[in-house]
Formats: sequence, structure tokens, C-alpha cells
Amino acid sequence: MNSFTKVLGVLFFMAINPLQAQQLTQTIRGTVIDQITKVPMPGATVMIMGSDPIIGTTTDVAGDFKIADLPVGMYTLKVSFIGFKEIILPNVKLNSGKEVVLTIPVEEDITQIQEFVVTASDKDRTNNDMVQVSGRTFSVEDTRKFAAAVNDPGRMVASFSGVTSTDDGNNNISIRGNSPNGLLWRMEGIDIPNPNHFVNPGTSGGGVSILSSQLLANSDFLTGAFPAEYGNALSGVFDLSLRKGNNENQEFTVQAGFMGLDLAAEGPIAKNYRGSYLVNYRYSTLSLLSKIGLPLGDFVTNFQDLSFNVYMPTGPNSTITLFGFGGLSDQDGEALMDSLEWKSDGDRYAGTFFSNTGAVGVKHSYILNEANFLQTTLLASGNALGTTESRLDDDLQFQKRYYENYSNSKITLSSVLNTKLSAKAALRSGFYVNQLYYNLREDDFVEETQSLQTYINSKGNTQSIQAFSQLNYRASERLTFNVGLHYLQLLLNNSNSIEPRLSASYALDEKQRLSFGYGLHSQVQPLGTYFAEQEMNGQITLPNEDLDLSKSHHFVLGYDRSLNSYLRLKVETYYQHLFQIPILSGTDETYSIINQQWTFTTDPLVNEGFGKNYGVEFTLEQFTHKGLYFLLSTSLYNSQYKTNEDVWRNTRYNGNFNATLTAGKEYTLKKDRVLGINLRTIYSGGLRNTPIDLAASIAKGEGVRLKDQAFEEHNPNYFRTDLRFSLTKNKPKSTRTWSLDIQNATNRQNIYGSYFEPMSGEIKTSYQTPLIPILSYRVEF
Repeated sequence: MNSFTKVLGVLFFMAINPLQAQQLTQTIRGTVIDQITKVPMPGATVMIMGSDPIIGTTTDVAGDFKIADLPVGMYTLKVSFIGFKEIILPNVKLNSGKEVVLTIPVEEDITQIQEFVVTASDKDRTNNDMVQVSGRTFSVEDTRKFAAAVNDPGRMVASFSGVTSTDDGNNNISIRGNSPNGLLWRMEGIDIPNPNHFVNPGTSGGGVSILSSQLLANSDFLTGAFPAEYGNALSGVFDLSLRKGNNENQEFTVQAGFMGLDLAAEGPIAKNYRGSYLVNYRYSTLSLLSKIGLPLGDFVTNFQDLSFNVYMPTGPNSTITLFGFGGLSDQDGEALMDSLEWKSDGDRYAGTFFSNTGAVGVKHSYILNEANFLQTTLLASGNALGTTESRLDDDLQFQKRYYENYSNSKITLSSVLNTKLSAKAALRSGFYVNQLYYNLREDDFVEETQSLQTYINSKGNTQSIQAFSQLNYRASERLTFNVGLHYLQLLLNNSNSIEPRLSASYALDEKQRLSFGYGLHSQVQPLGTYFAEQEMNGQITLPNEDLDLSKSHHFVLGYDRSLNSYLRLKVETYYQHLFQIPILSGTDETYSIINQQWTFTTDPLVNEGFGKNYGVEFTLEQFTHKGLYFLLSTSLYNSQYKTNEDVWRNTRYNGNFNATLTAGKEYTLKKDRVLGINLRTIYSGGLRNTPIDLAASIAKGEGVRLKDQAFEEHNPNYFRTDLRFSLTKNKPKSTRTWSLDIQNATNRQNIYGSYFEPMSGEIKTSYQTPLIPILSYRVEF
């Protein structure tokens, strides 16, 4: 028996030894296209830089290329084509679990002598070639490797200059001192609803992103003076792009962690067809634990989401893409039924909250000819959210205290035409037509009458239209202009805005660039604001129905310099003048919608407010080089507003300064194992609050703020350090990654604000999130 065991051992060793000795390989492939017209570029050369002997290939008649059997690791690609600028793509990461599939746009060379080389990893240069200032691209890898980003674009961009997080508990961000609600979300070139779970009414962020990083391709993030194609936004734009699924091989990803269980699949739709599908489903880990009976406290949080992208070529010059996402989230809370256990007034409350969001779109892309590319999209989207709260009285009977149920849906038709007028000039024009449906209800408790009062109750539909045209003109290899016009109109009250946009960049030499941007921008008010009800002489009126659009002038001046091929310095200064801002009328009123965090304002408002944001931003960034990257972002800024009081006050988001260091290093332990260590440290000025009038609060039994001291209470400076550790192991046909995110690693007690506690009659302090470890495990195969 012992000899038989030895023989088996020898045979087992002989069987596994070739697997251990074999070199792990994978494929890089993709498509090379014209940057403007999206026409495939047959005959382009794609090379692996530094390879010996030289490894490379050329694109076929469809513009496709494939380089197979490459050892796993990091590569730099060079793409060249006669008459077009040479493209360098560094840091192309190749794992054994998934093929790398790239879409590489190339720009026509107007000098034909290729003086300049475009480095595609320059993250200040966006996917959108019309953006000249205040924009940068981000990759899926950024959302995965940045500490505390946890695959969420909203949390990841907190590392960028000019961006501050307003609350650790969600991914709301303030851009250059603006309200988080001034942010626009776009996907595949069309506006989408706020793509987050646990959304509050009127906000642009939430607790958890619905969008899986499995679906995202390199996308753009803009912070001001954006081009004419973007409208209905005052602060910034997330312009998200979806990647196509693998159209040759089936691939799968499974990820399990504290945030949820992810399942992703992609592959060809049919044999010998270039179409592909990509789908991701996620279910909340906390929901799973709750269902198996584990105690999770008084509040149970649930969410699940689905996102997909189906790419279907319909001919040599046309494609149809079906894309979308949907998310369901809810939270239930129970009151403490034993009055002896009540420590705060919140212990007496029971409530339910739900937030559901979704969008489904179909996009038709058609190459009309070598100079024209038309993209038409139809999108159906919507969200529904609601809250019900009840409070136990002294007899342990529930009394309804709050009810809200908001439903918004939209059908959007857009069409955008890209035209290459010449090697120097490109024109992009289009329109968006929105059919809006709404069903809004809000009831709140009134202490004086001890009953619920209706503040919003409206159901109906309206429309909005947008149109734009913009011209990009490269006067020379050094000087580029972008000029355009955007039009926005809300048909509910015919409020409208004609908005000129202008930007330019000038290359002082191959390493230095100056840029300038100006834009007039406007935004529709949150729909619920228009339908706030007021009762006068027994008649219900809508005092806010005729509110105009909020508007803002953006001015930006920038300078950036490449210190070497992987190190960049960038400085931008900006000024924003906000006007037609809704405020409460009266010389003693200090309310402005600029400071609204969530829900809808139900008081009568007038468009007589102003605001101003100005500052300077500094960025020093090293793109990944020898496994090391870092991003040092600092901002000095001021954000103020003015009402009929005619006094400039600090806004809620005026922290005055922000400094963030994000860095990481990868260590190759063996040929098949990589250790990643990532850090993010944030130090910034605290946000602002309005002090509480203690005596008035005690008398009323609820918090009363001193409005004549609006936002004069400055929170202490904010400090937080996040760490991320990851271990990636490549195996034949699969890649496995363990990761641990330690959020707020020093367990710093950052102050969120103050509140009045009715039970004790005291003013108490609320804090942001403590140390939170998030462990996850991902397998790609």
C-alpha cells in the first residue's frame, strides 16, 4: 500500500508540474477608430513597446487587431496610422482571467509630420475631444484601486482637485463649493437619473452606487465651463461610458464582500457574430445575512441592482446598443416598545424608506459616410422613493409623523450628428426632447395642530427641450478652439436659457499648455419645488410654479506641464457667478436653495438670490510607473451666497481648503502574484451649519435654528485616512483578488453637525462614520 501511495504521488507531481511551470498568457485585442466619425481604421499598426523581438500587428478591414499569447503583466502599446497622430497607451494591465479589449480613437494630424505624440494615459485629457478645461478621464481600475472608492465613481472622485465629500455616509460631492445637487449624470451620451441606492429627494448622490464597475469603460468627469453638449447642470458632469462585452469568448466575474454579492457575465451573442452582451447583478450582503436570521439591529438595509449592455452590429456602418440599469433599495426601522429603554427621541420612531431607480435605453449608431456619424438614442427612465414615519406617544400608540411618496419618470429622445468638416474642424450638433411625468406627495406633522399637513400633492406631466451645436477648430498643432451654444427650456412655465460656451487651449511647447474656458450654465429646479402648496382664503395655490432656471457664469484659466512622461503638474483658477437663485423673499430672510441638502422646499420662493465661488486648484500626479502612482490634490476656495438681506454669507459647503493625497504601489511577489497597497488621506476645512436656538427649541419641542446666524457655525477641520490592501493571483484561465479596505483607519471622530434632543433638552453633536473594514474577494474567469 505504501508503494502504491508513492506511485500515485509521483504521477500527481508529474501531472501538476507542467501547470506550475507553464507561463500564464492572455490576449490584447480591440478596434482602432477615427476620433470624430467613429470610422474603423484598417491598416493601423499596433505594437508592444519594448518587446524583443518586436511584437505587433495591423488592423483588419473592420479596424480590429489581436495580439495573443502575451505573458500576464503590464504593457505599453503604440498605435500609428499614416496621416494620424501616434498614440501611446501605457499601463495596459493583462491578467489571465480576462482578455483586454480596447477601443482606441485616433486623431488626424493636421501637419502630416507628427510633431506631437498623444499619450492616452494623460488623465486630464478626456474621452470627449471637445473638452478643453476642467475635465479628466477616470478608469475602472481607479474605482477599484483607490482606497475607499469601493468601485464607486462618486467616492473615487473625492481624490480630485475641487471635489469634497459632504457626508461619509453617502457619495454626495460638492464641486468647487457648489451644492451636490448641481451635478449631472450621463450615460452613453444621454442624461440619466441619479444612479444610486438610498437616494433622498432632490439629490444627485446616495448611499451606494447602482452602477457596477464591471460595465464601465474609461469615462469623463467635468468640474466647470463644460462644452455646449452638456446642459441642465451648474456644478459638474459625470459622463459615463459602457464597455462592450467580449464578443469572442464567454467570461465571468464573481465578487463577494461586505457591500454585496456580484455576478457578471459577458460573451458573444451568437457564433460568427460580432455582437456581445454584458450583464451584472448584485445583491446586498446585509440582506442575505438578514434572511438567514442573523441579528442586524433596529434597521435592516436591503438593496439589489442589475445593469447591462448589449452590442448588436446591424451592418457594416450601423449598430444598435441596448443598455440600462435598475436598482431597488429599502430600509425598515423599528421603535423601542419599552419606554424605559428610550434614550433619545429617535428611539420612539418606526419607519420605512424605499428608493427605486431605473433606466433602459436603445442607441442606434450610424456612419453616414467618411465625414458624418449619427447617434440616436431613446431612453425610458424613472425613480420612485418614499418615507413613512410614525412616533410612539406616551401611551405607546403610534402617531403618523411624516409621509412622502415621489415618483418621476421620463422618456428622452436624442439625436447627435458628428461632422468632420476638415482635418482641422469638427462640428457636433444635437437635441434632447424630454417627456416628464410626476406624481408627488408630501405630508408633514404640525405641532400646533397635532396632525399631518399636506405640503405637496401634484400629478401630471410636462416637457423640456434642449439643443446644442459646437465647433472644434484646431488652428494649428498648438492652438485649439471650441465654441458652442446650448438652449434649455422647461415647458411647465416656459422658463428658458440661451447659453454661449467658449474654450481654448494653447501648447507653449510639447510639455506645457495654457487653457481658458467660459460658459453660461442653467438648471431646472427640483420638480417638487414647483408644486409646493400654499393655502390662502381656503384656496390652494402653487406659489413656485413660475420659478425661473438657476444660472451661473463659469470662468476658468488653467496651466499644465508634463514634468516627464509619467509626472504632471496642473494649476487651475476659476470664478463662478450664480444668479436667479431661488430664495425666501424679505430683507430678514437667509434661506437660499443653494444650501438645500435634500427633500423639496415647500416655502414660496423668488429668483432673486446670488452666489459666487472662486478659488485655485493644484494637482501633482504621477501616472503608474514601475508600479507606483500618486495624486496630490489641493484647493483653496471661497463659496458664498446672498439673499434680499444683501449680505454675503458662507454657503453650507464653504470649507475654504481641501488637501488630498492618494497613492499606491504594486509589488510583484511572484510571476503570478501581485500585492497592492493603496492610501488616501484627506484634510479639509469643515462644512458649515446654522446654530440652534436652544431656548426656542425647548419651548417648541423640536430644533429651531437661528436664521440670522445662517451657516456661521464652522465644523472643525476634517481628517480621514483610508487604506486598501489587495492580493491578486493569476491562475490558468482565472484571476483571483482578495482586498481589504479600511475606511477611516485612525477612527477619527469627524463632526457632521449638531441637533436638538427633545428628551434631554440638550444640543448634541452628530459624527460621521467611524473605522469600517470592508473585505471582498473577486474571481475572474
